[in-house]
Amino acid sequence: MASRTRLVLADDHPIFLEGLQKLLEMESDFEVAGVATTGTSALRVIGTEKPDVAILDVSMPELNGIALARRLAAEHPGVRVLLLTLHEDRAYLNQALQAGARGYVLKRAASATLVQAIRAVMVGGVYVDPAIAGRMFEAQPRRVRQAPEAVPGLTAREIEVLRFIAAGLTNKEIARRLDIGVKSVETFKARGVDKLGLKNRADIVRYAIAQGWLADL
Repeated sequence: MASRTRLVLADDHPIFLEGLQKLLEMESDFEVAGVATTGTSALRVIGTEKPDVAILDVSMPELNGIALARRLAAEHPGVRVLLLTLHEDRAYLNQALQAGARGYVLKRAASATLVQAIRAVMVGGVYVDPAIAGRMFEAQPRRVRQAPEAVPGLTAREIEVLRFIAAGLTNKEIARRLDIGVKSVETFKARGVDKLGLKNRADIVRYAIAQGWLADL
């Protein structure tokens, strides 16, 4: 009997996570080796279980799915990463593929496409949800990439803090990297989001991707 494909699932919505687990356990050749509800706990579970495929929500607390995919590519390169998302815009798709993800599945279609996506990445392929696959080949207007320091109204320090927040780092991790206090991190974050009119981490991630801030982290 062939060995089963071992999976780790990570999503911060417990009901969705439970439904996903039940869906995948219906496949006789799949085994759910672990689940997690935050990015950092997912990293720990994946490090312990060494699954074949990690299925990650893009928008998770502590460490978002794209940042986690980047970490896994460096620390556990044998794990194939498949991202689940609500986001249908190409900026997220491009960022996911650059981070090393092998699959990109829309949550609204997960029940119909996820099993196929897992099987595709297991044989070495790359799976992009059919609803957005065509957008990979749309012509993009050429633009000069704007240096972070040139963003109107933001100081260099505010940009650094917002970039690291978008990459999934905690305030403590940012403070250590920049050699400043946690309260200073909170202050720079508050000033930055206020100037840009952003409301939450998802808004910060979208803005950072649009600016190209995460490509070289």
